[in-house]
Amino acid sequence: MSKILKVGIVGVGGISNTHLPGWKASPHAEIVAGCDLREDILPDWGKDHDVKKLTSNPSDLFNDPDIDIIDVCVPNMYHAPLSIAALEAGKHVICEKPLAPKPSDIQKMIDARNKSGKLLMTAQHFRFQGNSKAMKAEIDQGTLGDIYHARSWMLRRWAIPTGSGFILKKNSGGGPCIDIGVHILDLTLWFMGNPNPVAVSGVAAAPLAKQDGSFTGWGHSEIPKEFDVEDYAAAFVRFENGATLVLEVSWLMHHRTTGEDMQMWLYGTKAGCHWPKCEFLWDDKENKSFEEKELKNFPETLEAHAQECVEFAQAIVDGAPSPVPPEQSKQVMSILDGIYQSQSAGKEVRIDQ
Repeated sequence: MSKILKVGIVGVGGISNTHLPGWKASPHAEIVAGCDLREDILPDWGKDHDVKKLTSNPSDLFNDPDIDIIDVCVPNMYHAPLSIAALEAGKHVICEKPLAPKPSDIQKMIDARNKSGKLLMTAQHFRFQGNSKAMKAEIDQGTLGDIYHARSWMLRRWAIPTGSGFILKKNSGGGPCIDIGVHILDLTLWFMGNPNPVAVSGVAAAPLAKQDGSFTGWGHSEIPKEFDVEDYAAAFVRFENGATLVLEVSWLMHHRTTGEDMQMWLYGTKAGCHWPKCEFLWDDKENKSFEEKELKNFPETLEAHAQECVEFAQAIVDGAPSPVPPEQSKQVMSILDGIYQSQSAGKEVRIDQ
């Protein structure tokens, strides 16, 4: 494919700003259109990025025969209908995480992808960091052996996003479980080889956000009263191959960290490893000693949000599979949705694939 892929962005605020450098850096892509319900911001956005096709109606982008890629950057609950409409119009789609809050909606997106013959990718940007790429390559060489257990967490001390796209369930579908839990869980499952989850026991609650006077820590603003999602979640997950996972996520926790504490331990029959340190630990049985190494040479990449856009365009040009297949995103959301189901049921729940 020699032509330049034309990109239309739906939702030009917030996270889309992290995608723009990637589209501009790609030798195969060009931003030609922007769409947002806030018509007042479109003229300045278009001027800043030299984009002339501006609209508040997504259908204008879907029906434009010159547009090849739709980049969906809107609140979670609107991902599925917009992505499906774009696929049905014959567009390739990259959609911000989570692909959809419900695995059943992701399946509808997969069905639309299958009918269209186009690529569908979730923007799970942590996969595209140099340290993540290096760690995945090392694990795929068999360094860990069979991974039988994982511990993953993404915790904030006091950092709740206050926008309605995050804290109102009608827009987001959930709280940190979906917002940041999707990041560390996707990365963990990817490193593990995406085993099939079969059961989850979880909790999702808001023990701190509902306290009078609770504040976000970002400018010390108070948490809006209409907040109706969880502020933390935790889970124990079992997989078809016998492996297990402990997951913890929070926007709001009395935890010793500045900013965000995102970590993962993987335990295998040959070795264990830590991310993001990219540290591998194992025992030398012959010499009765403990050994360790830390990966140092990481692939050079753009900032991860930009890199994912570059690699998506490259996959289209090469006729390659989606860099983040939606089937893997369905696994992730099956677990996260299972946490909410387990919270409601008060017991472990089975996960249907």
